[in-house]
Amino acid sequence: MKVLSISTDRKLFKDESAVLLRSIEYAKKMDELHIIVFTTSQKLKYKNQKIGSNLFLHPTNSISRWFYVFDAIKIGKKILGATGEWILSTQDPFETGIVGMMLKNIFKTPLQIQIHTDFFSSHFKNSFLNIIRIFISRIVLPRADGIRVVGDFIKDSIKKHLPKLESKIEVLPIFVDIDKIVHTEPQVNLGEKFPEFKFIILMASRLSPEKRIDVALRAFRNVLLKFPHTGLVIAGDGGEKRNLEKLAMGLGLKNKVVFMGWQNDLISLFKTTDLFMVTSEYEGYGMTLIEAGASGCPIVTTKVGVANTDLFKNGINSFVCSGFDVGCISKDVIEIIDDNSKRELFKRKMRDSIKSIAMSKEEYLDKYISLLESIK
Repeated sequence: MKVLSISTDRKLFKDESAVLLRSIEYAKKMDELHIIVFTTSQKLKYKNQKIGSNLFLHPTNSISRWFYVFDAIKIGKKILGATGEWILSTQDPFETGIVGMMLKNIFKTPLQIQIHTDFFSSHFKNSFLNIIRIFISRIVLPRADGIRVVGDFIKDSIKKHLPKLESKIEVLPIFVDIDKIVHTEPQVNLGEKFPEFKFIILMASRLSPEKRIDVALRAFRNVLLKFPHTGLVIAGDGGEKRNLEKLAMGLGLKNKVVFMGWQNDLISLFKTTDLFMVTSEYEGYGMTLIEAGASGCPIVTTKVGVANTDLFKNGINSFVCSGFDVGCISKDVIEIIDDNSKRELFKRKMRDSIKSIAMSKEEYLDKYISLLESIK
């Protein structure tokens, strides 16, 4: 089986990144795996790469994002022109989905669409571009031979809005190596790195509008009124960094909030912090929530991604706020800081919940491949 995947994830070109390591494992189960990645040529010049014997990376190196689709189709035509039995897989039902749909029409190749976020959620409609993407998805998805979603909450959403597609939908979460996380020894200790804080709250995400870090900062200010020796450490980077730094200064949090920048070793941070917090408007799957829970870290989160499933039980193994509510978030964080027994309960209960759904790497790879083979 030869697979052509269309992706937007530039971390595929970064050594030892999680997405590259996953792709290497997928390729071992295939004759060939080719991945076309949307990239621009202005900043970094990405190059075609062959990794191992059968993983091939193809950057579009487009002059602007408006040419991603056209350039990806051009590259895809060359790849699919080779002999063999091909399957197409796209990262989303939007721009990459258009590429998959067009290539399917030309080569009559089976097409799988992957979906990592509930794009029918009202929170997804936060930009004109996303509204257009929803329109595109209604054109692309009916052309798919198979649809892989990362959670039942996404499956239910698609069934509600596009009921005729129910028979094509299969659920397969993003793989997280739970056993490896549990047995990983931390290489970095946040408590030692920031000894000025008696209690550390960790956030790990892109610094983008939908992550609502502004809500976290306002909730954190309320927390400091009762626990002034608490620190908020934010691991991540993005276009909102400067605005968030200004907001933190304006809220009087200058010495209480640390912007660490992007971190590769999040597991060490999860294992050495006191609390992990998420305040997003929406998430695709929310892999950091699973990683934090498996690391034995108490969690306060908004009801997004995997936190919108039965795995996360408010008040039993985590605190889940139904909206990005400053009052709810600050109240729950204060309770976690104030109640050590609650923290220990959440650690144990969440880790047990996550272990109950854990899948071995081999089981996951077999399931991933079987979904592709089922549409041949």
